[in-house]
Amino acid sequence: MFRSSKLPFVFAVAGALALAHPMAAQPSTQAQIDALEKALHDTQAAAANAQMAGDNGWMLVSAALVLLMTGPGLALFYGGLVRRKNILGTMMQSFAMMGLVSVIWALVGYSLAFGHGNMFVGGFEHIFLRGVSLNPNLDYAATIPEQTYMIYQLMFAIITPALITGAFAERMKFSSMAVFLSLWSLLVYCPMAHMVWGVGGLLNAVGTHIQSLDFAGGTVVHITSGVSALVTCLYLGKRAGYPNTAMPPHSMVLSFIGACLLWVGWFGFNAGSALSAGPLATSAFVNTHFATAAAAIGWTIFEWQHNGKPTALGAISGAVAGLVAITPASGFVQPMSSLAIGLAAGFVCSFMVFKVKSKFGYDDSLDAFGVHGSGGTLGAILTGVFAASSINPIFGKGVPTGGVDGHWSQIWSQLAGVGVAWGISIVGTLILLFAVDKTMGLRLSPEQEAAGLDLSQHGEEGYEFNS
Repeated sequence: MFRSSKLPFVFAVAGALALAHPMAAQPSTQAQIDALEKALHDTQAAAANAQMAGDNGWMLVSAALVLLMTGPGLALFYGGLVRRKNILGTMMQSFAMMGLVSVIWALVGYSLAFGHGNMFVGGFEHIFLRGVSLNPNLDYAATIPEQTYMIYQLMFAIITPALITGAFAERMKFSSMAVFLSLWSLLVYCPMAHMVWGVGGLLNAVGTHIQSLDFAGGTVVHITSGVSALVTCLYLGKRAGYPNTAMPPHSMVLSFIGACLLWVGWFGFNAGSALSAGPLATSAFVNTHFATAAAAIGWTIFEWQHNGKPTALGAISGAVAGLVAITPASGFVQPMSSLAIGLAAGFVCSFMVFKVKSKFGYDDSLDAFGVHGSGGTLGAILTGVFAASSINPIFGKGVPTGGVDGHWSQIWSQLAGVGVAWGISIVGTLILLFAVDKTMGLRLSPEQEAAGLDLSQHGEEGYEFNS
């Protein structure tokens, strides 16, 4: 996520208009000079206020779109994919993140992610949102209030742990889930966000360490959640009866609606990461749409050949895979490159789900790793291949960005970012799982699992057919 310009062109035009004032043709007096200077100042202030209003409006809408991705988007998508007895429990996991992570973010999370600290984590300067005002923070976004930036970033922090729930669907206690993912957001997500987007972060593309490109969260959101999802499902073990007992989605209609809401919300996720309503937002918007469409086609083709029929589940899974893969590249690549990234994601992620998952037999219930871990890794690497300075000269005008510009060594920086994201996800998740398991226990009892999350954890059912 990158700050917007400071209106040099607008200010120049404003100055020219002020100098064209009729008084400029009259003999100069101090009063006339003062009037011209005031006119120039007023014009510049009006232009700056107009840009701030436009950028702020777009960013508030984008924040709402990203929240829409978690609830109702992800809640419906995951909820429809589980068995009927688990729908409320599954949706509650996403909803719980909307509440818990919001409070954690306000207390300390934002400070750890975006406060000044070291190259690995931020400090405590913004604890309890201290100093997070309605004025811009020039370190991050020059034309929106820092509170807007803070609330926008919160929506990313909410959906990331919620994505992990897809891997352990139908078998973790609600209380343990709440504690585990709350700690995960603090100890895995916040440091990773700081390393990639925070001032002085280890992987910040405009920093002095490893310049890894991640426009909207390929490493921060998708690799961390996807890899942590794999670790969690391996730690917990398989659902009772898996894979011998059929466990089909109970409502593809709900999942279909959820996937469509994710597609729409993702425009706020990627295009909003431009942090302004300018051309870069347009580029990210266009790339997001094309990659998603191509990935849905790619997955459908692979599944058609593999299973003999194109399914709705395959199409929507492919769309999500495309959204994931284009996320790190969305503000760096040309539209034709986004098609290539999306098509590759459709084939690679479907291969991970149909071939790799079945070969190794792990129970990634809703394919959180197959889509987010694999798609995020692929997208991060391909960002280094297709990033173009003509779209985003992040390293400076005329300085090549990715492989298509001739800067093939950028791929090594991308691989470094991927490696760090995998490492912190594996180590951090294992430590947290072990700690919560030994203190609270993670898994449902066999009786609770048989009854389902809805009754065993919440004492209610998603569907009451007798009323």
